[in-house]
Amino acid sequence: MRVEQLNEEMWAMTYLVVCDSTNKATLIDPVWDNLGDYLSLIEEQGLSLEYAMATHTHADHITGCFKLVEMTNCEYVMWNDTPSLGVSIYVDEDSTVSMGEIDFHFHHAPGHTGDSMIIECGEYIFTGDFLFTGDGGVGRDDLPSGRTHMHWQALDVLERFSGNVLVCTGHDPPGTEMQSLGWNRENNLVLKMETFEEYATWQETTSANLGYVSKIKTALPANIFAEIPEDIPWIN
Repeated sequence: MRVEQLNEEMWAMTYLVVCDSTNKATLIDPVWDNLGDYLSLIEEQGLSLEYAMATHTHADHITGCFKLVEMTNCEYVMWNDTPSLGVSIYVDEDSTVSMGEIDFHFHHAPGHTGDSMIIECGEYIFTGDFLFTGDGGVGRDDLPSGRTHMHWQALDVLERFSGNVLVCTGHDPPGTEMQSLGWNRENNLVLKMETFEEYATWQETTSANLGYVSKIKTALPANIFAEIPEDIPWIN
């Protein structure tokens, strides 16, 4: 199994997971803006794209998942109660999605959004915006379907994983080195918090500092209705 982090110059992370024995591939959290790069990479490496998976309904960029379905006939995988249309495989915690010699398992991790999930694959966990690296803490909980108390409670899901798994996050500054869950247990400030009150105060302060999500009015409807709008402000 091979995992490659894409979007090197962006804060939004996309991951390519490859089964080397079959040349089958999965893209996790692909960004619509970079579809051409993904397709070129898949062609160059002689891969067959089997799945496009989204860890949650994104509010800050347009997912590339539904367009990849159109272009490659891959399957679009999301958590079973997502509002996003265009999904072809809905998963829950009893689901296993196989790709060659690789099995994907799924863990509900709400809080940032109601449909947020962790994707487990071998010694990797893809956490989306549920968990970031180190001082990044976790994703903000003040966007549609976000719930601060649910995020705090759902952090218990991390107890299912050994400290050796590599945490592959949905956002972090370009050049951030992904770290193990054990490292994050020692260095992620949220995982070191002891009370919900402490966490809620941190969330409120963090969201205020981040401010308004400028892309939400375009990205969120696009991701729910699986349609690319004619006008994309950050591209046009």
